[in-house]
Amino acid sequence: MRIGELARRSGVSERSLRYYEAQGLLRAERTPGGQRHYGEWAVDRVIRIQALYAAGLNSKKIAQLLPCMRDADGGPSERATPRLVTELTAERDRINRMITDLIRSRDVLEEAISTASATYAPD
Repeated sequence: MRIGELARRSGVSERSLRYYEAQGLLRAERTPGGQRHYGEWAVDRVIRIQALYAAGLNSKKIAQLLPCMRDADGGPSERATPRLVTELTAERDRINRMITDLIRSRDVLEEAISTASATYAPD
């Protein structure tokens, strides 16, 4: 499929797809005319890249991780290493800390909203 179709099917801009390619996260075959051509696997790969970015991983970390994941289901491949497991565990722990901080912030906001609502409630 061409880059426009991959963009449409994955919900990612063509610009982002080119960036992913430049970062080594995605590869394309080239036609004799120089146009990019992607296999069906690329849709799942792009969706996975987006999920990893959303989890807060940077492109360098994603580039290390992708060869250790199957495109079809995101499961681990035989290329996973103990070092990668350690790094991913650290990323998971970082995300868990962020979740804890966000919950704490939400709770503070809930209290402020509750107090403000009681203060300004009509008699």
